[in-house]
Amino acid sequence: MAKVVKVIEILAQSPTSWEDAAQAAVTEASKKLRNIRSIYLKEMTAEVENGKISNYRVNAKVSFDLEGDRS
Repeated sequence: MAKVVKVIEILAQSPTSWEDAAQAAVTEASKKLRNIRSIYLKEMTAEVENGKISNYRVNAKVSFDLEGDRS
């Protein structure tokens, strides 16, 4: 049987690192989605205040399995 995977795009940020921002994206997505399979970091940016990075930001694509019809 063929497998179908859905992909959504989400934004997340962290004051610590891009890795923490990526984990925040997965953590928050996991609250609403099941069967997350991967995360693709499409873009990484940072907010700067007073010459220092204040927030690390990621634009991520999260893929997850669609659940089949249970009828």
